[in-house]
Amino acid sequence: MIKIENVKKSFGHLKVLQDVSLSVNSGDVVVILGPSGSGKTTLLRSINFLEKADAGRLTIGSTSVDLHSARKKEILEVRRKTAMVFQNYNLFANKTALENVTEGLVTARKVPKAQAVERALAELKKVGLSDKADYYPSQLSGGQQQRVGIARAVALDAEVILFDEPTSALDPELVGETLQIIKNVAKEGHTMIVVTHEMSFAEEAADKVVFMDGGFIVEEGTPKEIFYSPKEERTKRFLHRILPVGEYII
Repeated sequence: MIKIENVKKSFGHLKVLQDVSLSVNSGDVVVILGPSGSGKTTLLRSINFLEKADAGRLTIGSTSVDLHSARKKEILEVRRKTAMVFQNYNLFANKTALENVTEGLVTARKVPKAQAVERALAELKKVGLSDKADYYPSQLSGGQQQRVGIARAVALDAEVILFDEPTSALDPELVGETLQIIKNVAKEGHTMIVVTHEMSFAEEAADKVVFMDGGFIVEEGTPKEIFYSPKEERTKRFLHRILPVGEYII
């Protein structure tokens, strides 16, 4: 179980997160939707301390920390329980695909090198990149780089994988194959929190859909509840604006 409680974050006078609380069951896929500037990515980045929240509490399994005053040791403990897939890949340019996947295992998790390589090769195979293990990021397409990022995150065997708009930087023709790989990861039982604009992915893969706007969680529920019978007017307006007419009953 992951519990996010009363998270607040401001940048100057701009309140980006306003008392946000969310629970995620082990093995669930939670998709966070919302317009740009709604606080989705800031919430995700606050979970693993890429942003320091002004207030709030995070519990992952047996670890519970104050998001504002956590000590270095507590931050490291949370980061060991999380893995992140970034929208712009965040690969090491001077390392091969294989080295990008093994780096965190060897450096942060202290996995023996031979074991790390074995695990990395297995994850690269799952994302269809067995033949690209020795390629550098500059030799890979955007979709292939993102698949390396996914393999890296899964290899860490974290308690939760965070996806920050994983397809937003991809060419349209590469989005589908990347989403399919993320669906495959979900089927393996990984706990996932996914920020995305991909509605079809949310409907097919999510156990829970969360709609954010203005730094608040406006509404949450199953995909069926959110897409076919949303309760909040703000949710309805958002869906009407981004979905093809008649695609969903709202």
